[in-house]
Amino acid sequence: MTPEEQKIIQERQRSRALIMALVLFALVVLFFGITIAKMS
Repeated sequence: MTPEEQKIIQERQRSRALIMALVLFALVVLFFGITIAKMS
């Protein structure tokens, strides 16, 4: 595997990790919102 290929794979993994983090954050916000709505 060339350094170029490794770079591309690392960038792809980083973008996927970023997307997963955003999805998890969105879910946390959603659950938080539902909890607040149920309490009020």
